[in-house]
Amino acid sequence: MKLIGSNASPYVRKVRVVMAEKRLDYQFVLEDVWSADTTIASSNPLGKVPCLVMEGSEAMFDSRVIVEYLDTLSPVGKLIPQQSRERAEVKTWEALADGVMDAGVLCRLEATWAGRADGERSQVWMDRQRAKMTSGIAAMAKGLGDKPFCSGIHLSLSDIAVGCALGWIEFRFPDIDWRAQYGNLAKLQDKLMQRPSFADTKP
Repeated sequence: MKLIGSNASPYVRKVRVVMAEKRLDYQFVLEDVWSADTTIASSNPLGKVPCLVMEGSEAMFDSRVIVEYLDTLSPVGKLIPQQSRERAEVKTWEALADGVMDAGVLCRLEATWAGRADGERSQVWMDRQRAKMTSGIAAMAKGLGDKPFCSGIHLSLSDIAVGCALGWIEFRFPDIDWRAQYGNLAKLQDKLMQRPSFADTKP
């Protein structure tokens, strides 16, 4: 398997963490999708990472699709439950975490994209995305409560998605001090960072 991605992308990190937790071998190919000479469109017509290229088959893209597929490849460390209700809960956690990252990416692009002049940037739009981020983080903290993990007592995709989202917020938005406000999330993140899968993929 070949994973195309970048070290800074939280979506790519989610896939890399799942790969590590599942003990799957793969080749990691760095790609800057913003570069003029990027070749990502040859694998993903949407021009986005992560993109998983399987030998002799079509490329697979969108982190949610990739991680669900990867969880079927090995019985080691099952991350997505088979039961419908528990499965829906884990996928909802993933959607929440991805939504926080989506809002963060939109906010950051509005603020930093070189294709837009300073006078063209919308503060109202950035404020709207930041509100989604802070609301999503608050929902994570409420959902976690005093549990050891997001979806019960074992590591699951819920925790991986949340950990990648929080790690990226720390990396790109250090002014959002979620640690001071939500001690339970800080405790979870510190616990996740003790795992090699997280420590080795820190942006």
